[in-house]
Parts: sequence; C-alpha cells; structure tokens
Amino acid sequence: MTEKQALHEVFYCSLLTPDLPPATVGSIVTQARARNAQYSITGLLVFDGMRFCQHLEGPYEAVETLMRRIERDPRHTDIKVFRQGPLAARRYSGFGMGLAESEGPDLMAGIRALDGEAALAHFLALRPSFDING
Repeated sequence: MTEKQALHEVFYCSLLTPDLPPATVGSIVTQARARNAQYSITGLLVFDGMRFCQHLEGPYEAVETLMRRIERDPRHTDIKVFRQGPLAARRYSGFGMGLAESEGPDLMAGIRALDGEAALAHFLALRPSFDING
C-alpha cells in the first residue's frame, strides 16, 4: 500500500464563525456526508453550539485535500490541528460521518486546552458518551 492509499487521520477543533447560526452545522454535515463517502473518508464531528471537534480518517490524499478545504471554509475560525498522521485501522467503520452534539461547552473547551495526542485520547474516551447520528 502506498502512502497515498494508506489510512491517514486528522483530529482538529475549530470555532463556528461568529454571527452564524448553529443550524449552519446541519448543512455542513449534509454536504460532508455525500462528499466524504465518495472519497472513503469516515469520522465524527462533535459540535457544542460554538466549537467543532472533528476526527477524520481515510486515504492520505483525500484527508489532506479535505483539511485544506476546511482551512479555507469561512464557517470555521481558529482551527487547531491536534493530530495528523498515519492510522493503522479505521475507528469509524460503522458509519460515514457521524454527528454528535455535546451537552454544554465544557467538554470541547477541555479538549482544546490539551495538546496533540492527549487531546485525541480525551476525545476518544468521551466518544461513548456522545449521542451519535450516523
């Protein structure tokens, strides 16, 4: 398997651009699910009304292209990438792009306060508590 075909993951958090309604997230997810399925990208997006935390996985080139698109998306601000690199096996094979809403801002703010692998580990530990819509 070449590097471009190998599984790759990105975990980042960002803020919803001020003045955009939280309902904007619904349109983001609807578009993302269709596009990500085309490129074999799976993952989980958690939104707390203000902050996004998203864990993406898929082929290297597809995930990198998606991250460049997210970085240019005016609906996201203050993007902070915590983990980016090779992945041994998918964590989200049961659904394409899951969406969960976090109860209150404390959980996502706590993740943003961490660094790198610690942030991802904290996110993964919280995953069972999320009500995920796949």
